[in-house]
Amino acid sequence: MHTRTVFFVSDGTGITAETFGNAILAQFELAPRRVRLPFIDTVDKAHQAVRQINHTAEVEGRKSIVFTTLVNMEVLKVIQEGCKGGMLLDMFGTFVHPLEVELGIKSHHRVGRFSDISKSKEYHDRIEAINFSLAHDDGQTNHDLAGADVILVGVSRSGKTPTSLYLAMQHGLKAANYPLIPEDFDRRELPPALVPHRKKIFGLTISPERLSEIRSERRPESRYASLQNCRHEVAEAEAMMRRSGIRWLSSTTKSIEEIATTILQEIRPERLVY
Repeated sequence: MHTRTVFFVSDGTGITAETFGNAILAQFELAPRRVRLPFIDTVDKAHQAVRQINHTAEVEGRKSIVFTTLVNMEVLKVIQEGCKGGMLLDMFGTFVHPLEVELGIKSHHRVGRFSDISKSKEYHDRIEAINFSLAHDDGQTNHDLAGADVILVGVSRSGKTPTSLYLAMQHGLKAANYPLIPEDFDRRELPPALVPHRKKIFGLTISPERLSEIRSERRPESRYASLQNCRHEVAEAEAMMRRSGIRWLSSTTKSIEEIATTILQEIRPERLVY
């Protein structure tokens, strides 16, 4: 049973409202019901949103929490004046106006962070990075590794792919990833294609027990997923990274965000997209 309904109201995609709102909600022991109301960019839509919020309060017998990132003042006024059934948290109003005063300039009051996307170099860089990361996933190609901002290595299923895509989508980094396989362990050397790019390499490892669980979901009762094999591969991979002087961390108890942040601190790529 949810403890409170939370609305995310935006005249754009609502990504900012959700990201900021969820970060705040995470500080509380709540099981909220989340309702997204994106593209509330007209007065009529604002009135519809107000009716939905107020009706929810009547049905549930308590106010909803309402996070907004509305920049259209007419639309925002409708929400502010009509939203009797919600506790309103206007995030742009809280932060933008004080910044305007401090900086001595007016904000763009731009609706949505993606409104001028067709002209955004950062957006195109991000798309290029995503395509690069997909093309270089799991060692599919060695082509243009010199163009990578970071190269992740580790045993299969240690978290390389989701981390690569997160770095591309969130930060616009060209992230390749390369699996360490038995042939590499037999040679006791990094794959030859990676050696020239050692400074860009970051390693991921994982506890053998967790690795066995993950692999068993894909290939149950296989040698690939056996705990004995997982222990062998993890030990060999860690030994190889130590010999090669590669920075690495364990993904066992880390979120993708934590892994990516550590990589950014260690690799310090020249190019980041925000």
